[in-house]
Amino acid sequence: MGRHRPRQNSDQDGDGDTQVMPAQGRGRNLVAAEDEVHTVQVKNVRKAFGNFKVLEGLNLNFVDDAVTTILGPSGTGKSVLLKHIVGLLAPDAGEVIVFDQDIWKISEVERQELRKKFGVLFQDGALFGSMNIYDNVAFPLRKHTNKRESEIRDIVMTRLEEVGLAKAIHKAPGEVSGGMKKRAGFARALVLNPSVVMFDEPDSGLDPVRTALLNELILKMHEEHGGTYVLVTHDISTARRVSDYVGVLWKGQLVHYGPSEEAFNSPDPFVRQFLSGQPAGPLGMD
Repeated sequence: MGRHRPRQNSDQDGDGDTQVMPAQGRGRNLVAAEDEVHTVQVKNVRKAFGNFKVLEGLNLNFVDDAVTTILGPSGTGKSVLLKHIVGLLAPDAGEVIVFDQDIWKISEVERQELRKKFGVLFQDGALFGSMNIYDNVAFPLRKHTNKRESEIRDIVMTRLEEVGLAKAIHKAPGEVSGGMKKRAGFARALVLNPSVVMFDEPDSGLDPVRTALLNELILKMHEEHGGTYVLVTHDISTARRVSDYVGVLWKGQLVHYGPSEEAFNSPDPFVRQFLSGQPAGPLGMD
């Protein structure tokens, strides 16, 4: 079970509409101790594709048992960072430490074993079109464990019930909505009980209502199962709703990292402009 996450504060205006406040103060003390152990650490990571420098000496320790959102303009390296953490991209320089191991100083077999501790939700859910929803969610268990089919069914149905898809098990990915695909992908990401769950723009392509519902699901699952959650998104409302911590990338470097409340009250001109969506500031069209 995850740590207790009190619901966010809310105020009501004269019409009775609830105004959602930033996710500040949820859970434990959000100021990490200097000697705190971090499951995921990025140390001085550099990555370039040809002459295009994406990450330039990035340092970031993700706080365990918390939801961290990574924000930043398009092309600033957010998804590239996720691919480094799960061992899909090797850095040109620097270290990626996961579960106390530099994942690029171990063998590919060891990296594959390490990946079993990760759950990943991709933008479109990344479901197999030839499989129904049930078989998509069961796939990691069949591939990576020796569990009996009866055990697999219990786990799969539990996860599908949690995301509200227990009645859609026989449907193909092409027969369900984008929001349902993402929920199925979320269920699949959780079937191996991962210690780290990563979301690559989970709200991409969703309307505001379904984005809000997905955010509630992320909070609910984190409260129930715990773990280190890392989200990459462009959606500021998602960041406000789900984040314990916020990191902001710009030009390959981390320009802000800290509790959500600090980010949304930052005096830094770039952070303030980006999170408020104002045209005036250091971020332009280039």
